[in-house]
Amino acid sequence: MAALKIRRNFKNLAEAPKNGPKLKQIVLVLFLLAALAPGRTPQQERPASVPSGPGAGSGVGPPALRLEKSADAMGSTYSVILYGSDRVKMEAAADAAFDEVRRLDDMLSNYKPQSEWSQINRLAAEKPLRISPEMFRLLADCQEYSRESEGAFDISVGPLMKVWGFYKGSGHLPHGPEVLAALAKTGYKHVHLDAAAQTVWFDREGVELDPGGIGKGYAVDRMVAVLKKAGVRIALVAGSGSSIYGMGAPPEEPRGWVIDIKNPWDTSKTADQVYLKDMSLSTSGSYEKFFRAEGKIWAHIMDPRTGYPARGAVAVSVVTPRTIDSEAWAKPYFVNGREWAVKHKPKDFRVYFCEDRMDQPCAWLQ
Repeated sequence: MAALKIRRNFKNLAEAPKNGPKLKQIVLVLFLLAALAPGRTPQQERPASVPSGPGAGSGVGPPALRLEKSADAMGSTYSVILYGSDRVKMEAAADAAFDEVRRLDDMLSNYKPQSEWSQINRLAAEKPLRISPEMFRLLADCQEYSRESEGAFDISVGPLMKVWGFYKGSGHLPHGPEVLAALAKTGYKHVHLDAAAQTVWFDREGVELDPGGIGKGYAVDRMVAVLKKAGVRIALVAGSGSSIYGMGAPPEEPRGWVIDIKNPWDTSKTADQVYLKDMSLSTSGSYEKFFRAEGKIWAHIMDPRTGYPARGAVAVSVVTPRTIDSEAWAKPYFVNGREWAVKHKPKDFRVYFCEDRMDQPCAWLQ
């Protein structure tokens, strides 16, 4: 579950049921009218300011409309909130964004046998496999994340996620030899890309890519691109509440979309708050999926270099201009720890770090 709460928006997103890829739309359109000051006549009333078209921004325009929709895809619930002035165009823009995430589900799902991702896992160890330009770019980005994070980010964790029971379950404690066997099939250096031929090849059998560390962030960015192309200027897009992008600022808050970061020790409470204005926020937390065994808590965030769940952090939130970056980097910051994150994070990244010690308060890294 997500470590984020969108204040006054998507209030119950983390509790949204998962009912497969079937579209579940919740539409709420409100006219936001400015309140009359004492003594003013109806002719002095002013609606919320938006421009013409499906987007919204500064300037005098017709009353602002608010639209909310959600849909299930890629094993997550994706939600949007839009502001604009044309209901028909807003709904068309939102529907186009959900069409895009469903397209990506068909491309990136490791649960669908016919997806391009599944075909790579099935065939790339036999010989170099030619893939789509979009998939090649995404895999190339993943390889770069792996190199820059010193292997802490690694989409080849598929064998480890399975042996630890996190692929389709809540986890279980494997035997040591099982971990070693899975670890032998894990590692981004076993994945080879040929830019000239646009191919991917695994240098050993059993290598399996897992899109869980990158899929939501990439999907949110693609949805945002579709909305922008449709003329939307103010929107909030979220993938399961854990990867969020705020476009522009809602009429009631010029600083941006207000997002609460939950306290990882008590998720009913707020640890801190951020404003997203053309920025993204993603969180990785060990409390999202875990099990208890042998007196310890074992979470789903793997250190792909050791084959065991990472320790030292309980939650990490990252703010970046692109959602794919915030989702991807939340994991190596979590895995490599606070000191490494302080040393390696770019200056334009904001990182909120919570160690797995209750006596150590969560804090933004300097």
